[in-house]
Amino acid sequence: MSAKFEIYKDKAGEFRFRLKAANGEIIASSEGYSSKQACENGISSVKKNAADAGIDDQT
Repeated sequence: MSAKFEIYKDKAGEFRFRLKAANGEIIASSEGYSSKQACENGISSVKKNAADAGIDDQT
């Protein structure tokens, strides 16, 4: 199994997504969105932009 995005509704009724690794561990989670479409747009943005993201190590 490869990594996957899961969409769910939180207790406040907002849509959120989490990215799970192949082993089922949550490796990223989103803010709340008012609609499922907005949540899906957030996933698309992560897929598009994360591949080229750098690392800002401020330690």
